Amino acid sequence: MTRDQKAPVCVLGTGLIGGSLLRAAIGAGYDAWGYNRSEAGAQAARADGYDVRSDLLGVLTRAADTDALIVIAVPMPAVDHLLADVSTFAPRCTLTDVVSVKAPVAAAVRQRGLAARYVGGHPMAGTSESGWAATDPDLFRGAAWAVSVDDGTHPQPWRRVVRLALDCGAVVVPVAAEEHDHAVARISHLPHVLAEALALAGTTGGELALGLAAGSFRDGTRVAATAPNLVRAICEPNAAALLGVLEETLTVLSVARDSLRIDGSLADLVEAGHDARQNYETAQRWEITDIRPGDHDWLERLRTAGRGGGVLTELN
Repeated sequence: MTRDQKAPVCVLGTGLIGGSLLRAAIGAGYDAWGYNRSEAGAQAARADGYDVRSDLLGVLTRAADTDALIVIAVPMPAVDHLLADVSTFAPRCTLTDVVSVKAPVAAAVRQRGLAARYVGGHPMAGTSESGWAATDPDLFRGAAWAVSVDDGTHPQPWRRVVRLALDCGAVVVPVAAEEHDHAVARISHLPHVLAEALALAGTTGGELALGLAAGSFRDGTRVAATAPNLVRAICEPNAAALLGVLEETLTVLSVARDSLRIDGSLADLVEAGHDARQNYETAQRWEITDIRPGDHDWLERLRTAGRGGGVLTELN
């Protein structure tokens, strides 16, 4: 192993994603520690044997002293506060994040003068639970982990972030920040909105509807069990992209409503939706094996590969 592959990791925020990352990193052989704003949350992690503190200055000083990879693992509304402290106490550390949007984080990073060592990240994994008690070192096993390949990204920090994702058990999808945000609006943020609406429709139907609810209602509303403040923190920072796909979806539903009213038929929607689900079921990932970080046009080549379903399962 090279030094970069097992360089220390400092996780700022030890909820579901950050805490699971901390546990997975330590399980993979990293020297890793964390920060949690709540002392009760930090104590819960320490009770399980993990070095998590509520002293941000102490945690960041240790990161600076050891050249740790810092991972921002808090909801978007709390990101800039942490970046301000990182820029003051650990400005030379490599920096990544696991926030559900990438362009707003990248903008905040640039504003704080940290862009040269930053590489955005977003593991596509999670549950409706939150907090340290929900953490799972296997949460990322087999999951897609988006890693930014925006212009200006430097090879050395990019390699560190990719290595951590791979060592946590994920496969890496290289993607530009804006393209990531438009994609997750469709496959992550829209499902949250639809789940909330479906849950509301079921409850409005009264006790009989809820008493008859079974698998389709349960599965369709699963993410509505997520804490409302977290849903807002996930979806609202991606408002522009989410508004676009919401308009598109409302148009599809309006056409289906009119067809049902006029013709008594949902055929077009049902057949198109079935075909779309089959596309999801049969989608194939393929391994990117011929692009090395730092090569000529490596960022553009990785962006193109990621758009076409390419993933990294190892570093070249």
